[in-house]
Amino acid sequence: MAYPIEQKLVIAIASSALFNLAESDGVFQKEGPIGYREYQEEHLDEPLDKGVAFPFVRRFLEINKRFPDKRPVEVILISRNSAITGKRVFRSIAHHGLDISRAAFLEGKSPYPYIPAFNASLFLSSNEKDVTTAIGYGYPAGTVLPSRVVDDDTDTELRIAFDFDGVIADDAAEKVFQQGELAAFHEHETSRLDIPHSPGPLADLFRKLSLLQRLEDEARRIDASYQPILRTAIVTARNAPSHERVIKTLEHWGVEANEMFFLGGMKKERILTVLKPHIFFDDQTTHLESEAGNIPMVHIPFGVANLKADDASTTSTPKV
Repeated sequence: MAYPIEQKLVIAIASSALFNLAESDGVFQKEGPIGYREYQEEHLDEPLDKGVAFPFVRRFLEINKRFPDKRPVEVILISRNSAITGKRVFRSIAHHGLDISRAAFLEGKSPYPYIPAFNASLFLSSNEKDVTTAIGYGYPAGTVLPSRVVDDDTDTELRIAFDFDGVIADDAAEKVFQQGELAAFHEHETSRLDIPHSPGPLADLFRKLSLLQRLEDEARRIDASYQPILRTAIVTARNAPSHERVIKTLEHWGVEANEMFFLGGMKKERILTVLKPHIFFDDQTTHLESEAGNIPMVHIPFGVANLKADDASTTSTPKV
């Protein structure tokens, strides 16, 4: 049975984020589209290895098994492959037991225009240009950064971690921080405690995750033995007193995180190595570093933190 896409939390993903396509990409760079197509045909029955976002996607889809009458989530493949070369991708999806049935194969074209068409609250890709273009047009997207894939079958929880400014909220506070002293930033934020931040690129995703958590809370109320899948965290460089506006904003939106970390500039890796998120979103690449290389990081190229120095006085949004 097909469920209306408007009633779901949808994540769109490129095959480059879901699977390890390093070898295939090497063939494409060396031999071009024709050689790439021949290579995929020759290796059609060889499943692709898991990519950086695979552990996140696998656990995300488990939510439907908990709520089969609602099936509240969906993952859609949006690929630059042609339908012919995409056959290996779908066979790999079947091999790994992922419940993914909808797809768009665009034969080299950028997928960003189709993000709203599929009602997607997030688009994940390893193609930085595609993601930057999507963000520029106001669509929620993130670049999956290379990391070692860790997918522990005994770990059934799904942990999703977010930075706050420039990710869940807009970058208005970040602009103030970059223009002045830390004291001025705290003064700016404390003087606006009752003014919630405007939504950032992943605000819709965070809100819909909160709705899923309410479903799980209700399931646990009915059955005390129910073990929730989803756990969310906010990991921000803010500290007191600027922390309070973050909390006020979430309260205004009617959402919350299971865990919140106000680090005051401390390296986020120290928390992330303990938290072990299956995905972490941040708008600043300097915060997306891990010595062990085993934390799945996603860069959200949004706002002032991603403007080049010579573009600081211009907008990052293309004219459309």
